[in-house]
Amino acid sequence: MARHTTRRKSGRRSPLAAAALIGIGLLITGGAYAGASAAMAATSDSSTSASTLTVEDGQKLFQANCATCHGLDLQGTDSGPSLYGVGELAVHFQVSTGRMPLQAQGPQALQKPVQFTDEQTAAIAEYVQSVAPGPTYPDEEVLDGEGDVANGAELFRINCAMCHNVAGAGGALTEGKFAPNLHSTSALNMYAAMVTGPQNMPVFNDMNLTDDEKRDVISALLYMQETESPGGFNLGSLGPVSEGLFIWIFGIGSLIAITVWITAKSN
Repeated sequence: MARHTTRRKSGRRSPLAAAALIGIGLLITGGAYAGASAAMAATSDSSTSASTLTVEDGQKLFQANCATCHGLDLQGTDSGPSLYGVGELAVHFQVSTGRMPLQAQGPQALQKPVQFTDEQTAAIAEYVQSVAPGPTYPDEEVLDGEGDVANGAELFRINCAMCHNVAGAGGALTEGKFAPNLHSTSALNMYAAMVTGPQNMPVFNDMNLTDDEKRDVISALLYMQETESPGGFNLGSLGPVSEGLFIWIFGIGSLIAITVWITAKSN
């Protein structure tokens, strides 16, 4: 009897084997679930991208995210201006750059991560245009960057450089406001800024700059974005401020260091 009992004990499965089997089963089940979820998500994403949001969808997005400040009928409130006449171009500029919805009241709206997809932005803009028509998108030719770069650069220096800097690096204004740099601004938003005059920027209508001249300005700015500084390190393209600081710290600092070294050696 003792020998028989010993045999039965030695033939039992180890608890570790049971745990291993359970773990393998969980891994297989989890992997299958993850694969199925990924496939369903991919299908959902493709169907969403294939769909087109309507004006009604834009209205719902506006009411959920913008109406608190701008009013349900775009009439404006104490917290935000009326949107009558701003048009879809202004909506595209403000929303596609993350300036709207506004994060906090301040001297001007700051750029921040964009909250909406391109499709949602277009739907909101279309809704605003349907209720309160205003400036709309230009012809593609205006944004193609194939205008007269030299004329555009001259027009930019005359009309824009006093705020945005001659190299489009931006600059400070009064009361905590500033002109943003244009080193990553899209062609459409350059046009939108000229036509709608956001923040402290004046409106450049056709009496100030024709569409051909706007095309030239956009072409000059795109050229600056794509072309490296011929003089080497541009120090932020901020002109004599950054250049003078560099010379003061490194130039004069080097002269002082050399003078101290020569004096120490002579002694």
